[in-house]
Amino acid sequence: LSLHGAACQVAQEIAEKIQERNRYQRNGESSAKLNVVIRSSLQNLREKIDQLKDLLLRAVSTHQITQLEGDRRQNLVDDLLTRQKQLQASYKNEGTEPDVIRSSLMTGGVKRGVTNPWLLEESEETRGLGFDDLRQQQRRIIEEQDAGLDALSSIISRQKQMGQEIGNELDEQNEIIDDLTNLVENTDDKLRNQTRHVKMVDKKSTSCG
Repeated sequence: LSLHGAACQVAQEIAEKIQERNRYQRNGESSAKLNVVIRSSLQNLREKIDQLKDLLLRAVSTHQITQLEGDRRQNLVDDLLTRQKQLQASYKNEGTEPDVIRSSLMTGGVKRGVTNPWLLEESEETRGLGFDDLRQQQRRIIEEQDAGLDALSSIISRQKQMGQEIGNELDEQNEIIDDLTNLVENTDDKLRNQTRHVKMVDKKSTSCG
């Protein structure tokens, strides 16, 4: 939360520096020092936004905050990233009117006496809860998720066991089929031998007659 506030403050300062630089240029004064400061501030803002992304991803993945709260804060980070891109574009476009810059870039910026915007839209689930209550709520959510994972693991284990039993049954059926095939082949050989024997006896009986 404090990092988000600091990033918003940097964005506001960059917009003011861009306005000051444009005023220098209109008056024919040198703006080289301001350009260096603005470039450095833009880099600083970019790094803070990257840190915000990493922290938010970690908070959501470790269930420190709910998914709904994570989505809300992601929108704030996206808005800050949009402002950073607008500031970058305005920095390169030196002829932009400073009043336009202030109205387009400083909207929603950090102002004195205004609470951090991350806390203004707190969800109903966490509103009014203390730190201990939030920790208990987080622990309860994790326990529910663990219970769901345990149930899913149990289902997968049963399916695995059923698959193994089906595989064993198929192996037994294949062995039975192999035995039947061997039995049929043996019977067929015996029938052919008996048939040849009968033909030989019949031929000898004809010759004797």
